[in-house]
Amino acid sequence: MSQSIEIDEKIFQDAVKFYGTIFNIPPLASKIYAYLLFDYRKVGITFDEFVEVLSASKSSVSTSISLLLNAQLITDHNKMDERKRYFFTNEEYKKIRFEKIVQKMQDELKLLDDLEGFKKFKDDDYDEKMEAYKTLLNKSIKNIQESLNKL
Repeated sequence: MSQSIEIDEKIFQDAVKFYGTIFNIPPLASKIYAYLLFDYRKVGITFDEFVEVLSASKSSVSTSISLLLNAQLITDHNKMDERKRYFFTNEEYKKIRFEKIVQKMQDELKLLDDLEGFKKFKDDDYDEKMEAYKTLLNKSIKNIQESLNKL
């Protein structure tokens, strides 16, 4: 079996490093995700192709695929006339990722408001900086949500 897609080795290595760091995933999972990025025609990549192309054991590939599926970074499909599973990047993940970012910013805003309500003393310099930070968080949330609506 040969690879069903064409990849650029440098871009592939850059993607492995970048997504491994961004998603905090192990190297093999990052390689699988990066490899799937080159599937522009969305034909899907089989388990066997990952094993062969990445020169990894079946159990390691299986573990990495499970991790990527659980993290919603990839999806899988079975074609009607085949038993094989085909893997794809999750097109919805960009939206999911930014929804999680917005939720974290909203959680931080609530925590900051709770801390401000609890604070027993007044410090104008601290309060001014905190208000600027909260304004930045609110603007960022609004911008991200507007962009998400376009996705």
